[in-house]
Amino acid sequence: MNNRADFFCEKKVLVTGGAGFVGTNLVKKLVELKANVRATFYRKFPQYEHKNIEYVFTNLKDSSYVKDAVRDMDYVFMCAAVTSGAAVIDKDPLIHVHPNTEMNSMVLDEAHKAGVKKFLFISSTVVYPETDHPVCEDDMEYGNFFHKYFFAGWMKQYSEVMCKMHSMIKNPMPVIVVRPANLYGEYDDFDWETSHMPPAQIRKVVERHNPITVWGDGNDVKDLLYVGDFVDGMLLAMEKIQNFEILNIASGVSVTTMDVLQTALQIEGYSPEIVFDASKPSMIPKRLIDTSKAEKLIGFKAQTSLYDGMKATMEWYKKVKTQES
Repeated sequence: MNNRADFFCEKKVLVTGGAGFVGTNLVKKLVELKANVRATFYRKFPQYEHKNIEYVFTNLKDSSYVKDAVRDMDYVFMCAAVTSGAAVIDKDPLIHVHPNTEMNSMVLDEAHKAGVKKFLFISSTVVYPETDHPVCEDDMEYGNFFHKYFFAGWMKQYSEVMCKMHSMIKNPMPVIVVRPANLYGEYDDFDWETSHMPPAQIRKVVERHNPITVWGDGNDVKDLLYVGDFVDGMLLAMEKIQNFEILNIASGVSVTTMDVLQTALQIEGYSPEIVFDASKPSMIPKRLIDTSKAEKLIGFKAQTSLYDGMKATMEWYKKVKTQES
């Protein structure tokens, strides 16, 4: 049995947002590691069932619900968040600010009061400034970020400060902050209104759109990370980090929007017309991420190539669409 299995075996682990994209994938992995999992859900119903999972309907902005959720837990993974794609953010920049700040504050506070041994918070690379080099954890500058990230950036930065505070006060609760790359994989959001770039591209290819419209010029540079690798990174961080720490969890590989689309087309053997729409909203044109700290402190290195991750995601999506039809 490996160390990670030893660490989580029979532990009581809370996953907030356990019906969401990251939460569902994390819950599945924790079950494999024989943890006793409690998972919260709110608007979305659970997507994965197992006898070792206790799902609880929870309003994470209500202290009475949160107290019940964190009670008797050893570890908490804060996966719950209000998220959306570029189009929604462009129309309503405040959409992430108030609900996420309330939830993050409430869960941190009640987890600390309940004596949780360790807490992991999922932040974001929106906290970084716009750069031409791979950003490392120390590159964050308060208030200095890509202009379209002003609202989400401040929300995440404030939440990270709250995490640090709970690691400093009397009877400190160690909190690990992870800043993930752009994630994709099974159980992602494929809704046209709220999805991010990878699932939107996958859906266009699988559903045989012709032409396929690319938002912008297709040259935006991102770091994409398969969700299975991200889950491994979170688990390693929870196991190995003992005090407040901030880690980038990313692939360290740069890809463009067109790389993602061309990979999906290659997997499907499909050759449609491709058109570009510069009128559609897009986000930061270039984001590179330095992963050396995570590799040094927890031994994390992404294992899944873009091709393999996209193929697994597309197979999952096609299976789900078949079951729905």
